[in-house]
Amino acid sequence: METSTEGATRPDISPAGPGEAVDAVVVAGPPAAPPVSLSPSRASDFMQCPLLYRFRVIDRLPEKPSEAATRGTLVHAVLERLFDAPAGDRTVPRAKSLIPGQWDRLRESRPEVAELFADDPEGERLARWLTEAEALVERWFTLEDPSRLEPAERELFVEAELDSGLRLRGIIDRVDVAPTGEVRIVDYKTGKAPRPEYAEGALFQMKFYALVVWRLKKVVPRRLQLVYLGSGDVLTYDPVLADLERVERKLLALWEAIRRATETGDWRPRPTKLCGWCDHQAHCPEFGGTPPPYPLPLRAPESGGGEQGRMGPD
Repeated sequence: METSTEGATRPDISPAGPGEAVDAVVVAGPPAAPPVSLSPSRASDFMQCPLLYRFRVIDRLPEKPSEAATRGTLVHAVLERLFDAPAGDRTVPRAKSLIPGQWDRLRESRPEVAELFADDPEGERLARWLTEAEALVERWFTLEDPSRLEPAERELFVEAELDSGLRLRGIIDRVDVAPTGEVRIVDYKTGKAPRPEYAEGALFQMKFYALVVWRLKKVVPRRLQLVYLGSGDVLTYDPVLADLERVERKLLALWEAIRRATETGDWRPRPTKLCGWCDHQAHCPEFGGTPPPYPLPLRAPESGGGEQGRMGPD
């Protein structure tokens, strides 16, 4: 899970596709400014649709909370807090017992999520939603044994500056360090695992984190692990230095494309099936909408520019 430092309340937010959750809701922030850093979610936004990146990072348009996104936030909080207990107390009943308190905390910190159930006076839909969160938490115990884990870090904010000056940042769900010093980066997903042909795209976020850890610690993580609570799958990948060097080159090219778009105001929509879940259709030309006035200074576009946002995730 990740929450964004670019136009969001926490560092980084992943767009919610079908069956997947995101960490937080993009909310209106301070006056627009050129982006100064890149996170996995914002990189994915630009590759998916440059105009979506603009709406989230430049315009900072608000986005409504969703049940799936908020459930993901709740489940992540429970899994993080469970490790506060001694190893022997990290049980399914203990984890489920954390859900009501974490839901209360979430409503206190983000009052807008209470609107999700404003039309549910009897609480029936809320009860089903909480039961679904319980099921996701319980499934985690079939995939990992928390009594045998002692994470070195939980919800770790990481940031590194590349030689080019580009700052990379994000939040890692869990970092495990073996007695021999080997590092494992773990990310929880409340959706379902992707089909094999889309596995590389799913690993983009993890390779991004591995690159940041390598730049910070001069250590290539031994393993990247995605835990899919929605389907009960675990996807792992053991990176090598060449992987991280390729990701760095890709991010530099992506950042250059973002820089050009920022200066020219040329943010092109890229219609995909994910458009059906986008909160910004009213502002998107593909749906007959008009983007807000561009809030940053412009310069003349360069001739011969290529297409935006067409680079794959790896």
